Amino acid sequence: MKNLIDLEKKINSELTTKINKTYVKHEQVYVEIDKEDLIEVVLFIKTDQDIKFRQLIDITVVDYPEETKRFKIVYLFLSHEFNQRMILSYFINENEVISSLTSIFPSANWMEREVFDMYGVNFKDHPDLRRILTDYGFEGHPLRKDFPLTGHTEVRYSEEKKKVVNEQVKLEQNYRNFDYESPWEGTEYIKEITETNDKKN
Repeated sequence: MKNLIDLEKKINSELTTKINKTYVKHEQVYVEIDKEDLIEVVLFIKTDQDIKFRQLIDITVVDYPEETKRFKIVYLFLSHEFNQRMILSYFINENEVISSLTSIFPSANWMEREVFDMYGVNFKDHPDLRRILTDYGFEGHPLRKDFPLTGHTEVRYSEEKKKVVNEQVKLEQNYRNFDYESPWEGTEYIKEITETNDKKN
């Protein structure tokens, strides 16, 4: 496709009922679908001679913990031949299992493992779905918005014991709240101290 408007029209005309919404923004085409149509849509955008999105750049997730459909799954594609980018997305519930793209894009293997590790999203027919970034025996999914900031264990090699050890996370200092106000306006805690000192004087 020579331009993004033509690309958008082509996708809508060929896939019709498979597409929920399309729009062009930031020189990219955004396509929203249902999870059931993922494989068919991805096969089309990869193999169609007028489109040729033959590289999967990344797979990521956006977490909306307050929504019924909690996770937005996002795929980034690149067409080298036409120098165009597409962002494909759909929403799923927290415990839904979605299709793996490893049979179409082998590079999806590690990307889907990262999504599984960080968000807990499960992929059907993935050849080796296991954690990729966190430690052995790690519990929870760090990029979920309800993931606690403290209270987890860390795995490290101990020079003293000459083996890998499991230990509680130790914080070097307590958490502090910052109000991020302009230093010229004066932060809240400085104002409170100043007011207290004025009353004493």
